Amino acid sequence: MERKQYFMSLTSKVAQNTIIQIIGKVVSTALGLATVGLMTRYLGREGFGWYTTVTAFLQFFGILVDMGLSMVIIQLISETPEETEKITKNIFTFRLISAIIFLGLAPFVVLFFPYPAIIKWGVALTALSFLFISLNQIIISLFQKYLRMDKVAIAEIIGRLVLLAGVILVVYFGWGFLPVMGMIVLGSLVNLVANLFFVRRYVTIGLAFDFAVWKKVWLRTWPIALSIAFNLVYFKADTIILSLYWPQTEVGIYGATYKVLEVLTQLTYLFMGLILPIYSAYWASQNFDKFKQAIQKAFDFTSIITWPMVVGGFFLAGPIMIFVAGADFSAAAPILQILIFATGTIFITNVFTYAVVAANLQKKMLWGFILAAIFGLAGYLLLIPTYSYFGAAGMTVAVECFITLFAFLVVYRTLKFVPSFIIFGKALLASLVMGVAVAFLVVYQINLLVVIVLGALIYTLILFLLGGYQKETVREILNWRG
Repeated sequence: MERKQYFMSLTSKVAQNTIIQIIGKVVSTALGLATVGLMTRYLGREGFGWYTTVTAFLQFFGILVDMGLSMVIIQLISETPEETEKITKNIFTFRLISAIIFLGLAPFVVLFFPYPAIIKWGVALTALSFLFISLNQIIISLFQKYLRMDKVAIAEIIGRLVLLAGVILVVYFGWGFLPVMGMIVLGSLVNLVANLFFVRRYVTIGLAFDFAVWKKVWLRTWPIALSIAFNLVYFKADTIILSLYWPQTEVGIYGATYKVLEVLTQLTYLFMGLILPIYSAYWASQNFDKFKQAIQKAFDFTSIITWPMVVGGFFLAGPIMIFVAGADFSAAAPILQILIFATGTIFITNVFTYAVVAANLQKKMLWGFILAAIFGLAGYLLLIPTYSYFGAAGMTVAVECFITLFAFLVVYRTLKFVPSFIIFGKALLASLVMGVAVAFLVVYQINLLVVIVLGALIYTLILFLLGGYQKETVREILNWRG
C-alpha cells in the first residue's frame, strides 16, 4: 500500500510539474516575444544586428562552459543522493571557474574581429549575462531532481518581467543599445538570484574543490560537451560568418527570423523532455518492443504538430515577422519560409536524438555532429559571401536534414527499427489542404490570430476525416506508460 501511494504521489508530482512547465513556458515566451518586439522596433535592423552578433559570438564561449554539466549533476545526485550537497558544490565551483575563464576570454578575442566598437563593448558587457545563465543552469538541474519546476518557472518569469520593464525604460528614455544589453544582464542576474533563494530549502550552494569529484564529472561530461560544441558550430557559425561578410542590417534581419525559430523549437524540447524518461525506462528494462512503440508514438505525435507548423509558417511568414518584429523586418519573411523547414526537421530529429541519449549512444552520435559541423561550416563559407542570409538559411536546412538522417541511422543500427509513415503522410496531406485555405485568407488580409485559429480548425477536421487520429489517439500518445 505504501509503495502504491508513493508511486501515485510521484505521478502526481510529475503531472503537476508538467503542467507548471507548460504554463510557465507560455508566459515566459509571451514576455520574451514582447521584449523582442520592443527591441526590434527600437534598435532597427542595424541595432538588432548588433544584438544578434553579440549573442552569437558569446554563445561560442558559453558552449565551452556548458559541457553538459546540467545533465551530469542530475545523474550523479540520483546515483548517490547522500552526496547531493558535496556533488552540487563541486559542480557549481567547476562551472563558476570555467565560466569566468572562458567567458572572460570573449572580450579580448572579439578585439581581433572587424566589428564596430559598440559590438565589442556589447560582448564585454553581455558576457556577464552568460555567466549568470551558466550558473543558473546548475541550479535548475536541482529543481528538476526535486520535481519543483514551479520555482524555476516563477524565477524565469520574474527575470523576464525585469528585462521587459528595463527595455521599456530604455526605449522611453532613448538610452541606446548598450543599456538594452545591460537590461539583459540585469534580467539574467535577477533570475539567478531568485533561483538561489528558492533552492536554499533543498541544498546549500557553496564552493568545493574535491578533485576526485571533478575527475568523475569530466569523465561523464566530455562526450556530451563535444556533441554540444559541434552542434553549436553548425547552428551558430552562420550568424558569425554572415556578420563578417555582410552589413549588420542583414544580420539583424536574419537574427529576427532566428528568434521565431528559437521560440518554436522550445515546443519540441519541452515535449521530448517529457518523453525522455519513458525512453530511458524502456531501455533500462531491455524492453525493446516498448521502446520502439514509444519512438513510433513520439514520431506520430511530432508529425501531427510539425506539418501544420511548417506549412502554416510558410504561408504566414510575412504576417508573423511583422507581428513579432515590426514592419521594418518584413524582408525577413522569405528567410522564415526557408528556416521553417529547418525548424520542422529539428522536431523530427529530436524523436531520434533523444532515443540515442536514452540508449547511451552519444559517442556514436558524436560523429554525426562532427560531420555536420564540417559540412555546415564549409557550406556557410561557400554560400554566405555570395547569397547572404539566403545561403545561410538554405545551408541550415541541409545540415539539419543530415543530422536527422544520421540520428535515424544510429537508432536503426541498434534497434533495426523504421517508423511507420502513415500518420506522417496524413498529417502532411491535411496540412497542405489547410495551407490552401490559409493562403486564401492571407490574400484578403485577415487578422493573423484569426487565420491561425481557422487554420488549426481546418487542419484538425481534415486530419480527422483522413483517419489521422481516432478520438483516443492524442490521449494515448500523451499518457502512455506501457
